[in-house]
Amino acid sequence: MSDTTVRALALLNLLQTHRHWPGTELAARLGVTERTVRRDVDRLRELGYRVESTPGAAGGYRLEAGSAVPPLLLTDDEAVTMAIGLRVAATQQVVGGAEVTLTALAKLEQVLPSALRQRVNALAASVRPPRIGDAPAVSPVVIGEVALATRDAERLRLRYVDGEGTESVRRVEPHALAPAGRRWFLLCWDLDRDDWRTFRVDRIAAVEHTRVLFTRRPLTEEEIEERVLIASSWSPQKIETDAVMDLPLAEMQARFGPWSQGATAEDAQRTRWPVGGSDWREAMYGLLWIPAGVEYTTSFPEPHRSELREAVERLLRALDATPSALSGDS
Repeated sequence: MSDTTVRALALLNLLQTHRHWPGTELAARLGVTERTVRRDVDRLRELGYRVESTPGAAGGYRLEAGSAVPPLLLTDDEAVTMAIGLRVAATQQVVGGAEVTLTALAKLEQVLPSALRQRVNALAASVRPPRIGDAPAVSPVVIGEVALATRDAERLRLRYVDGEGTESVRRVEPHALAPAGRRWFLLCWDLDRDDWRTFRVDRIAAVEHTRVLFTRRPLTEEEIEERVLIASSWSPQKIETDAVMDLPLAEMQARFGPWSQGATAEDAQRTRWPVGGSDWREAMYGLLWIPAGVEYTTSFPEPHRSELREAVERLLRALDATPSALSGDS
């Protein structure tokens, strides 16, 4: 394989992994001049790849939306089949490695011609794969568009419907898509709230691309996992209560970090913090995270309050028992 062919394939791979590339950056990545990049783009066009170019200081190259499926890769039927399979995999979590699934889906859908995209959307709307438990339905169109914007660091406008059915428009910078439990979550920087927010993808009603790129904020994998975990545990619980602790709100937020979500100031010295779980044991576990030495009250509901009291009294008796009493020795 000639150096020219190898370089053209490397250029094609770069174009497929990002929505827009400045000519200067492509040249730097490939170790060639911008003039050579222009010649390689022309070669790709001769092979049937519709590469869009924009002039000027902010100009560059991108694979044109709706371009033909690249030669020698997939037939139309194969492309449609793969797109459907990837969408089902993304929404049903049947393939290990969510990032790989979404990256493949984003690459494939970027080059699908309009007619094939319509076939994919029609088939996806008709296919009803087995659901995992009571997992909410996720729009494959929405998750595909959000995946593209997350990959490309593109700002989005979302129509979002919260748990109470209230719809709002959110301007966000998407940083990560991640599954948790039976749901998909979008972790993003909310431009209007000037803070991190985590949205359930099944509650995103519509996605609008802005074509405005942003610089990603520092965020570790551990921080992503923690914020998604918090969001996944924030849905309505079977048992819900409040803990009012003797700790000012600012100090509580500093100690709890992202887990302080939902906390409000009861007064200047006390903070109200919502706690919940699928049963009283999970709710009790949340209360145990209140820092040592911090007094608090809780409005634990009955009959769970009595169940918790009985369990705690039994635990205290067990802690007070001597080893000989536990072993049955005289």
